[in-house]
Amino acid sequence: MQLQAHAIPELAAEEELDSKDPLRHLMDIEDSLVAVREPSLQLLAFLPAQSHSVEDGLLRLSFSCNRDQVPRPLNISLAVDASPGCGGIAWPAGQILATYLVQRDPGYLRDKNVLELGAGTGLVGLVAGELEADCRVIITDQAPLLPIMQKNVAINKLGSNVAVVELDWGSPIPATILKPDIILAADCVYVEPAFPLLVQTLDDLADTSTEILFCYKKRRKADKRFFSMLKRKFSWKEVMDDPNREIYMKEAITLMRLFKRQT
Repeated sequence: MQLQAHAIPELAAEEELDSKDPLRHLMDIEDSLVAVREPSLQLLAFLPAQSHSVEDGLLRLSFSCNRDQVPRPLNISLAVDASPGCGGIAWPAGQILATYLVQRDPGYLRDKNVLELGAGTGLVGLVAGELEADCRVIITDQAPLLPIMQKNVAINKLGSNVAVVELDWGSPIPATILKPDIILAADCVYVEPAFPLLVQTLDDLADTSTEILFCYKKRRKADKRFFSMLKRKFSWKEVMDDPNREIYMKEAITLMRLFKRQT
């Protein structure tokens, strides 16, 4: 997809840089080395405890959980891989959204159809599946990331209620995807040519009763264009009942609830 020049020179320059390096907003470049930005100590304090095994190469995340019928802590193991792009990594926005699900009331996911968009490793959907055996979870992404998601479903023994489906934003919704009651999306705003495709897919999947949790990290001025497109189809409000909200907002991360507009 070609990027069009816009009237505002600085945004046109941003788009030109994006076309050359779509992942540049996820990384810092210093001394010719690429380094992922480190979360603050405050943010790390409430994110799941993490350990990386040298033996099997898995990243293990442990979420604090006070539910009677859920393991304490709730543990998820992930195969991670940056080679398919930025999606094969467990980014903070996904961990924040997953942590919010862990804190919700026990019946929130019960008997629901749950869909994760741009799932990458599948972390958020896997947490949903682990939290509630009586929900049906579909984790979706592009074809290069399907093997890592399938592996993570198998590692966590969640094949009974978590399925992996290919979904390219902007394409017709596959028949294998059930109408979702809840849509989960974390860190899906990062490559500008995908903005209208993401809005179209959200519009195709949702109706006015769909619960949409959208966790977003602000990286650049051009991201405003996504929300300009989104507001034609959806309104939104910040999620205010998350006790960690003040901490991750300092990291320019926002958790929102989207509402599809009446047509």
